[in-house]
Formats: sequence, C-alpha cells, structure tokens
Amino acid sequence: MKKFIASLFTLLLFTTTSYAATWVAADRVSEVGKTLISKNNLPAKTTFKVVDGEANNANVSTTNVIQISSTDLSYTGNDSEVAAVIANEMGHIINGTYSKNQMRNAAKNALTSKLSSDNLITAAANSEFLANKTSLNDEKDADITGVDLMAKTNYNPLAMIVVITKRPGSTLEAIQGKPANTERAMNVFDYLSYNYPSRVKAGYGCQEYRAFLEYANPIVEERNSSKKKLEKFNKEQEKNKAERAKNISQYKTSGGQSGWDASYAILKTLSESGEK
Repeated sequence: MKKFIASLFTLLLFTTTSYAATWVAADRVSEVGKTLISKNNLPAKTTFKVVDGEANNANVSTTNVIQISSTDLSYTGNDSEVAAVIANEMGHIINGTYSKNQMRNAAKNALTSKLSSDNLITAAANSEFLANKTSLNDEKDADITGVDLMAKTNYNPLAMIVVITKRPGSTLEAIQGKPANTERAMNVFDYLSYNYPSRVKAGYGCQEYRAFLEYANPIVEERNSSKKKLEKFNKEQEKNKAERAKNISQYKTSGGQSGWDASYAILKTLSESGEK
C-alpha cells in the first residue's frame, strides 16, 4: 500500500512539473479565445494575435483579429486567467471602448480647438483626473462584460479578480493594506455575487483570491446587514446586468460591431462627406 501511494505521488508530481514546464500563456490564447467565441455564439471568423506592449483593437470590426497584450498575459498562471485577459479585451470591444475614445477625443478637440491652453474648459477637458476616471470606468465595464463571457464556459470567472489583483496597484492601496486595484476587483466580485452566486460559492484556490476575500467579506457582511444598502446594491447590479446583455446582443446581431462603432462610423462618414 505504501509503495502504491509513493508511486501515485511520484506520478502526480511528475505530471504537475511537466505541465508547469510546458504551459505558456501566449500559446493558450488561440484555443482559449476560440472557446470564448464559440460558447457565446460570437462571430466565428474572429482570430487572436499576441502582441508586445499595449493591444490596439480599434479596427477589429474590419480585421476580425483581436490583439492580446503579452504584458497582460504575464499576470496569468492558468487557462482561466488567460480567459480573463482575453474576455476583458473582448469586453472593451463589445462595449465600444475604442470607438468611444475616438468620439471623446473628437469632441474634446472640437471644444478646445479655439480656446487658449490656460482656459478652464481646456484644462478640465485635458485633466489627468478625468482621463483616469474615464479609463477606470471603461475597465470596470469591460471586466463584468468579460465575466458574462466566461460564465458561459468552464473557465472560472473568479480568475478575473485574480488577474486584476496581480497587476500593480497604487501606493495608497499598499499603505492601506488593500489588494491591488480593489475598486475594479470589488466591482467584479459584486457582479458575480449577484448574477452567478454558484460560481462564487465554488471558489478559487490561490493566495491572491484568499487575500482578496479577507478584504471583500467584511464589506459584503456590512452591506447585507443593511436593508437600504442591499436594495441599492440589487438595483445597481440589475442595471449592470441589463446593460451587459444589451451590448452583447447588439454585438452578436451586428456581426461584430458595437453600438459605439456604428455611431463613430456614421460620424466619421458625415465629417468626411461634406463639401470642402
């Protein structure tokens, strides 16, 4: 019996070591991405490409190629975490983040083009605070859209939280002893808790997730103990759920174009078609 247990342990150790030695995040992108596409009935012609630096998917509706950043993949350790990175990027595409940013820049340029650089409106439009706030909101929306995509697969959607908290956070978070990027991570946890409670109950076995729960659980307990806070939470999550469903549905019916993509295309056509 002891000999059998020793042999079994050796086999498991060898298998785990072999997997760790051969698993490469970039090599998993194509298969994991195709699974997310097929399970969600998204445009089957979509392919994936790993790129160095920042991914730019502004033209994905015409190229059908979704870029995935190798930097983002460096925070992954298994297929579920690779799925989280891909699903977040797909979330940006489905929500029209790239077209939205192009429209924001066009509006900002139109607003400030005839104003001096020290004008209050110019300063407000170009403020770092506004840019950071907008970026954070876009990321939060993309995260929970990505969670919806992951929920249709066997990948663990809690991996979205893990990848987010693996990324570098702020100095203030470190001083306060919070997990990195807590606002984004808590946004995902709240959405999952409301829409996919069974997936939250199943858990995720890693230190990053356990550390996050130490931060999140007291917040959840406080909220659940207040009828007013719980009602507000439920209304917010129902709104988030409806918005995500609308965006994904529109992306499907259009064959891979968000509402923002369509709006930007119309605006661009109108601006270029006028008489000179």
